[in-house]
Amino acid sequence: MATADDTEAAFYEAMQQGDLDRLMSLWADDEDVACVHPGGPRLVGHVAIRAAFESVFTNGGVHVTLAQVRSIEGPGCEVHHVLERVQAMTTDGLKTAYVLASNVYLRTAHGWRLALHHASPGQQDELQDLIESSSVLH
Repeated sequence: MATADDTEAAFYEAMQQGDLDRLMSLWADDEDVACVHPGGPRLVGHVAIRAAFESVFTNGGVHVTLAQVRSIEGPGCEVHHVLERVQAMTTDGLKTAYVLASNVYLRTAHGWRLALHHASPGQQDELQDLIESSSVLH
């Protein structure tokens, strides 16, 4: 991918489509790539990450969209901290959940690749970030 943003877009598109092969092709070729799903253990390496997403995709893709993206850019690494909006049909109808995630991208010989996806449960009110100010520090 030409940019980390391109890789991120492809990652979330693959999640929506439940495309395991496409999703796995976006990870860096490093044995220490890692993924943490909300409430789950740290998964290290391609085999563990693939198995986890295979389980996630059992019922098809995951309807996830980015509600908010912030990024820190460096010459060979980018960190995106995002708020994901996840929607799923349940027996009680359509439900929406929010997830806070950090995605770390590395520039490799093959373009920008994902090195870490770390997700935690979030809340809708996190659409408005708490920004450090003098009033917050007291």
